[in-house]
Amino acid sequence: MSASEDYRFVCPECAQTITVNASMRDALVENGCVVCGSTVSRADFEEMAESDA
Repeated sequence: MSASEDYRFVCPECAQTITVNASMRDALVENGCVVCGSTVSRADFEEMAESDA
């Protein structure tokens, strides 16, 4: 397992998709989507397997 976990984020409003680490995930949940500003929840993130990264 890698030292930092990666997550695939898909915005529920604008469908922007990006790969983020845990601290960026927390920032998105706190501040919203960086593209459209919509509210984001932890349910909008999928933990990626090492082979997906």
